[in-house]
Amino acid sequence: MLRERAPRLQACAGGDRAVTASREVIRVGTRGSALALAQTTQVAERLGAAADADIEIVTVTTQGDTSRASLQQIGGTGVFAAALREALVAGECDVVVHSLKDLPTGEHPDLRLGAVPKRADARDALCARDGLTLAELPEGARIGTGSPRRIAQLGRVRPDVVAVDVRGNIDTRLGFVGADDASTGSGQRLDAVLLASAGLTRLGRADAATERFELADWPTAPGQGALALEVRRERGARHVERGLEAVDHATTRATVLAERLVLAELEAGCAAPIGATAFIEDELLFLTATVYSADGTRWLTSSHAATPDSRSAADLAGAARDVAERVVAELLGNGAADLAPALESP
Repeated sequence: MLRERAPRLQACAGGDRAVTASREVIRVGTRGSALALAQTTQVAERLGAAADADIEIVTVTTQGDTSRASLQQIGGTGVFAAALREALVAGECDVVVHSLKDLPTGEHPDLRLGAVPKRADARDALCARDGLTLAELPEGARIGTGSPRRIAQLGRVRPDVVAVDVRGNIDTRLGFVGADDASTGSGQRLDAVLLASAGLTRLGRADAATERFELADWPTAPGQGALALEVRRERGARHVERGLEAVDHATTRATVLAERLVLAELEAGCAAPIGATAFIEDELLFLTATVYSADGTRWLTSSHAATPDSRSAADLAGAARDVAERVVAELLGNGAADLAPALESP
């Protein structure tokens, strides 16, 4: 497991400056991919400014970064979080930054969720050759994605296309479009890839998207577009806690909690094709979740709403739990476990 420390940077509006001896330092752990570093740097700058502290970025290489096997083969999305968590528990970092959809739903005995910043675009994006949309791609088009949910959604909307399992960072996957796909050994080309819109934007590649799918028609992974700042369970230094409180976004925390509770209560593993979308509107917390069969030919959807007593964190969390419980009960009552047997293999 390789861990590298980047030069210390001071997070401030005026740019990066050398660390001064009089200021506190917050060590922020992250994966070393371009996307992880970009999103971590953005939130770390806000954290440092709010805490009046300097930031040291600590990069951690995870199994998910080094293996080219599918996520299902190497243990699911949790492989991205495990090494970061180990570094945090060992005291090598004060905070670690995850893509929230990569964070296991079960609680860690030694860690807690310190902050959830305001969510970015939660939608999926199609990045296709020649500016094509999904409807315009030809029959038999090859679309790169390793996500069981996205594969099922493609099967539902375009059963004539071929889903190709691809791994790699965003630039690597974009490079497959219109080029020989050496990863499959087929010598053929990919016509498109499916990616998270938030990741494209954070890397400055938003213009690569040829279509973005609306959440009402194409729900995405629970927590997609959101980041998670995880810390040790015991209360940290005052400046760290001050920074976490400043970057936490109560509405985002509540909506992603509702979405993730669907996964947790269905005991769904990474192979379960599930999409979930929560939002707050007119003082109501709405949650919709869809479970797909692996090929996308069948699906079940449940939608419910709850009314928080107030906008306090406790009341929002209570509403999230209430609405998730009702959504899950309806899905299971309608046969979700039979539709997607992967629900039985957390």
